[in-house]
Amino acid sequence: MIDLRRLHMLRVVHQQGTVTAAAEALHLTPSAVSHHMRELARQLKVPLLEPQGRRVRLTPAGRLLVDHADALLARWEEAQTELESYRAGVAGPLRIAGFNTAIGGLIAPAAGRLRHSHPDLLVQVRECDTAASMDLLVAGKVDLAVVEPTEGGPPLDDSRFEQSLLLEEPYVMLVPADHPLARVASVRLEDAAAEDWIVADPGTCDHAQRVRMLCAVAGFSPRIVHAATQWQAVWSLVGNGLGVSLVPRLAEGPEGRSVVRVPVSGENMPTRRILTCVRRGSRRNRLVDLGIRALEEVVSTRQVGGRC
Repeated sequence: MIDLRRLHMLRVVHQQGTVTAAAEALHLTPSAVSHHMRELARQLKVPLLEPQGRRVRLTPAGRLLVDHADALLARWEEAQTELESYRAGVAGPLRIAGFNTAIGGLIAPAAGRLRHSHPDLLVQVRECDTAASMDLLVAGKVDLAVVEPTEGGPPLDDSRFEQSLLLEEPYVMLVPADHPLARVASVRLEDAAAEDWIVADPGTCDHAQRVRMLCAVAGFSPRIVHAATQWQAVWSLVGNGLGVSLVPRLAEGPEGRSVVRVPVSGENMPTRRILTCVRRGSRRNRLVDLGIRALEEVVSTRQVGGRC
């Protein structure tokens, strides 16, 4: 009988591209991962991996096996979910990962709700970008991730995951309080075409890329002058009159800054989609379901309150 753990390892090796990277993701030694891969190939009597420069890739037999592994591992998640229903009480842990603004605006409030409604439930939150969250899900290190679609990221029909829309939130223009645009009810992106722009540092997230793309759709290229690694720095730069920025509504800055959020209008009003993502087959897990429901309640409350 094939060891499902070895199928999981093979999938991680395929995803990471090297045995060393896979071992690090799995918290194992490279020799241990190599041993399990050799044993799996010996058991199946076909080669599963082949060298590709300094990396490794799946053989045709390996690709076939990984395709089946996705379905087998999804069924295993379903079996674990059904077994969970026989357990008494809700203890956890429920491990949730998400990017910075998702934690502040969605995950932390949801975790607070769960702590109040289920005092015995241990919720563990981890901040990381979408790509890292997906890797953690595959490695079994988190149970639920809040992600945003990214270029080159897994498609919605990726067989490893179940992804569902949680929120489609608008962007808002961040302008100094004494700026003429601060006194209008809404602003079009092209109204700020002549302004200096402030973005998050390209090395920290894809904010700069999104700003350029959205401005291009509006018919101009933004003159990006400043880049910051934290939203509070963006707030400070805008508040001191050094430019404008386009930020997702969930983004928060320090209180008391001379900054005004102005809704963005127009035919191509910019928005971003935020998704929940779990391993395929685990959606009905009681703890995962509690986590997703808590996130949905937070979204509903914020929308009623007019903030999303």
